[in-house]
Amino acid sequence: MFENIVGNQKIKEILKKAIKSNRLSHSYMFIGTEGIGKKLFAKELAQAILCLDEKKQENASFCGECKSCIEFISNNNPDFIYIEQEEGKVKIDQIRNMQMRVAEKPIISNNKVYIIDDADLMTNEAQNCLLKTLEEPPEYVTIILIGKNEENFLTTIRSRCTKIYFNKISNDELEKYLAKNNISDITEDLLQIADGSIKKALEIKNNGEIYSLLENIMDNIDKCDIIELLSLASQLYNLKEMVYSILDNINIIALKKSKVNTKFAGCINIVEDTKQRLKANSNYDMCIDNLLFNMWREVN
Repeated sequence: MFENIVGNQKIKEILKKAIKSNRLSHSYMFIGTEGIGKKLFAKELAQAILCLDEKKQENASFCGECKSCIEFISNNNPDFIYIEQEEGKVKIDQIRNMQMRVAEKPIISNNKVYIIDDADLMTNEAQNCLLKTLEEPPEYVTIILIGKNEENFLTTIRSRCTKIYFNKISNDELEKYLAKNNISDITEDLLQIADGSIKKALEIKNNGEIYSLLENIMDNIDKCDIIELLSLASQLYNLKEMVYSILDNINIIALKKSKVNTKFAGCINIVEDTKQRLKANSNYDMCIDNLLFNMWREVN
């Protein structure tokens, strides 16, 4: 159990101990940056909770062979429900539907598990609705909330969950993982931009041409006029889903260039301001335009 998940060894031990001692919480909150394995941990814990093998406590694992495990692996276990965000939110209707299922007794296993991914994107209405279940959960139910930002949860939700804080993957562990998966040319820049996230590292390697484009933009931003810069950066307008990785990469490049030209240090603040604007739901294209224009003005 957890042996194929990279990093967070202490959390593996904590959860295994909880299974062995049969002292699992009815509600967990898994908190940590994106791409470090929170969902993998949650799913393996769910499979172990639902496993029908009588030795699962002794082994702190799951058998992989019982009816519950087989149906879990094939995504057909009726005692397991996985909820994810819709259009950037986890909505109250999703929580209401979950609550209707909570009241039903388990079908295959002795337990039921509900995972809410990106739970920190729950609306306040959805969180208040969920609170009713967290206050008095049936003894056969375990709910796992996965999120990046603990502060997005209502205090009443946080107080009713056992919180597990996930650490970023170390550079050594990340490098070993990438090498094991036949990913070569693992540079210091890649590790720095990935910032302990396997997901980010894979995204960077799978989109090498985009990160070459960013290098080109930053290499020329102090040499061209704004029209040339906007033309050079035109591909960025189609990369909304990668925007935070792109912004992090620009910061890494700006930091390196600031050691030669101190004007580039100001670009870091501009990037951070852009992140805040995007989180406040500002128009994406306008944010990119403002980012490029302000950085160009900063270094020229």
